[in-house]
Amino acid sequence: MSKIVHDEEAGKVQAPVSDLRRMTHQDLKEFGMSHVAYVKPVVYEGEAAFAIHAADGTPMALAEDRSSAFEAIVDHEMIPAWVH
Repeated sequence: MSKIVHDEEAGKVQAPVSDLRRMTHQDLKEFGMSHVAYVKPVVYEGEAAFAIHAADGTPMALAEDRSSAFEAIVDHEMIPAWVH
């Protein structure tokens, strides 16, 4: 069950994050920020690699293979997601 969040600084009540139709641009940008990391294939210095990015797209790490990338994410208690 979702809960309504009260933003004391702004003095307003925000819609539950689980209601995607009411998420603000900022909500979407921060969604999963500390819980989800994305993996995508890249070419780095002429070699195939797998980039790990935070939910907002910030680069976090580079791995030699997909399984190593996913393992690193899980080791940091985050949920891996594949971007293709």
